Formats: sequence, C-alpha cells, structure tokens
Amino acid sequence: MSFVGQLETELAQFKREGVYKRLNYLDSPQAARVKMEGRGEVVILSSNNYLGLCNAPDVVQGGKDALERWGAGTGSVRFICGTFTVHRELEAALAQFVGCDAALSYVSCWNANEGLCPTLLGEQDIVISDQLNHASIIDAIRLAKTITRCQTAVYKHSDMADLEEKLKAAKSARLRLVFTDGIFSMEGDIAKLPDIVALARKYDAVVAVDDSHATGVLGRSGRGSAEHYGMLGQVDIITSTLGKALGGAAGGFTAGPAVLADYLTQRSRPQLFSNALPPTVAASALAAVRHVERHPELVTKLHENARYFREQLVALGFKPLPGETPIVPVILGETAKAIQMSELLLGEGVFVTGFGYPVVPQGHARVRCQLSAAHTRADLDFALRAFKKVGSKLGLI
Repeated sequence: MSFVGQLETELAQFKREGVYKRLNYLDSPQAARVKMEGRGEVVILSSNNYLGLCNAPDVVQGGKDALERWGAGTGSVRFICGTFTVHRELEAALAQFVGCDAALSYVSCWNANEGLCPTLLGEQDIVISDQLNHASIIDAIRLAKTITRCQTAVYKHSDMADLEEKLKAAKSARLRLVFTDGIFSMEGDIAKLPDIVALARKYDAVVAVDDSHATGVLGRSGRGSAEHYGMLGQVDIITSTLGKALGGAAGGFTAGPAVLADYLTQRSRPQLFSNALPPTVAASALAAVRHVERHPELVTKLHENARYFREQLVALGFKPLPGETPIVPVILGETAKAIQMSELLLGEGVFVTGFGYPVVPQGHARVRCQLSAAHTRADLDFALRAFKKVGSKLGLI
C-alpha cells in the first residue's frame, strides 16, 4: 500500500470509529458568541477563553502597539539575535503573578513542558506523574526517558497513598520530580496540591505543576492553584500557558527559582533552538496579565457562571461531574453518543465538543462544557434550553 493510501485507510477508520475531527471555522473574534462559517451566530461552550480576554480592547491594542514598535518577530533564537525588552517585561510579570522568582517564556506550554523534563532529569533521576496528566506532560516525560534515560513512575489519579508509595520506592534517586496538572482538563477537578507538596517535603522531592487551566481561573485573583490553596510561593516549578485565560493567543512559560530560569536559558533545547514569542503575542499576553491584576472581579464572575450552569444542568436532569471549576463535563458513556450530542447542540446554536476514547477512558465519553466570564446569563440560558431539547431527544433526561 502506498503512503497516501495508508493514510487514507487510517482516516477512513477514524470516521467509522467516530473519532474523526472536523474543524469549524470562525469568522469573528473568539468570544461568548461567535460567527461560525455555515452556522451563523453560535454560543461558545468549548473555549478556554475563561476570562473573555481574547478580544479585550487593551489586550488587542497591546499587540498592535508591539507590532509597530518591534515588528513581526525576532527572526532567530533569543541568544543569537537578541531578546526584545518586552520578553523580559512579560517574564517578570508572569513570575510575580504566579508567585515565583523568575519565569522563562516558550512558544507554547507544550514546549515549556518538553523543555523542562529532558533538561532537568538524568539517569539517576525520576519523574512521578499523575495518571490523568495532560498529553504534553506525558510526552515530555516520554521524551526525557528516551533522551536521558531517566526513571519514570505513574501514580493513580490524585491518590496520595499511591504517590507516597512511589516516592518511597524512589528514595535512591538523585532528583525526585513530582509532576501534576493544577486543573485536570477533562475532569475539571483540582490537584490535591497541599498534600502533594507535603509529601514532596517529606521525601525531599521537587513539585512541578502545569497550571494551564488554572492560571487566571483559580484563586481570588486568578493566580492559579497555589493561590487557590493559599500556597503562593510554595510550589517549586509552575508551567502554564498564555493561550487560555491570558488572552488566548499562544505561548507558555516555566516559572520557579531564578536559578531555574537561568539554567533553562542555558540548556533547554526548545528555548535554545526556537524563535522567541512574536512581540505581538508577548505584548498582548503582558496586557492580559495586567488586565487580570486590575480586574479580579472577572474571576468571581467566571465562577458564578460556572456554578449557575452546573446547577441548572443538574436541575434539568443531567449529571455533570461534580466540581468547582469552569470545566463542566457531562458523561455520556459511548463516543458515538457524545459526538451525536455535540452535533445536535451545534444545530441548536451551541458549540460544545464531544470527546471519546482515546482522549478519555473507554466508556467515559462526554461533552465538555467550558464557561467564561464573558458569558451573559442570556447566553447560558440559551445554551441550557438547547441542552434540554437535545437531552430530551436523546433520552438523556
């Protein structure tokens, strides 16, 4: 079979299994309501635009001003061609925002995670990962294992007894790195950070938290999972994204001790051999951080919307996973049913994505609703009416 033929066969299999992904094209800025090609105006319930900053005027203006001042990009990597001052300013603001000494930006949090594990870990070291960690953490660990032959272990999801067993078994390792998501993106639950940090201190381990779904979301002022637990400054390493609550453009970062940022600048290959963030993105992200600092009420509004939507789904007869984050998964079991429900909801003017295996475990297919501070009560009630209509049609309520 030819190369093209092989790909066509596999794509056909994806379609038969109901896991083929079709792109929906938007013709307006990301917001609570958007213009979708072929659909008209729809309510978005599948975006990570948690604070509604993707189209905030000051965030957009920050990017425009940067384009005029610094141009389109760096043209090369930072240590070769020079680093724009906006990158330094952004990194200082990010570090302060998440309660760390220093930060280093990357073109994505995926890059940040892949730049962390292979750089820090060697054959004498071990990384211990939560079972439900994001794919970027999983691949970063796989990469490190391949490149540096570090040791790896996985603990059951949020199971502190199992984590402790893994730490005990790793007592001979030079560096013990515990890596967890802050908010688990498919479940919407929050890592047991106080317990994880306590175990790490007990067994002389280092804690890394990917706070991509928690930055701008958790804590009174949106500073993430550490602030949520009153632990700002107590987490060793934080990786996160600029592509969700912080304006949604692109980019990521790693924050921690100043010596870590310096070491990653020297040795982290995704940092050394990739162009820096475009100055437009760096400046718009910086504007987003400043916006959140000035408007903590956005975080309050986000959680009010999430509570209302979750409570109303339950009142309709749905059974969303319990939680306190703006990620509200409705478990449907079969992948085909999740895909069907998402398509029917889109027909009613509500864009929410259905997920099945292998993104989530077998038998746990779902539609994952994601709330935003930009949603009005009218937006949420419109979506709830669509859920009621589609749920009745499918015999779910």
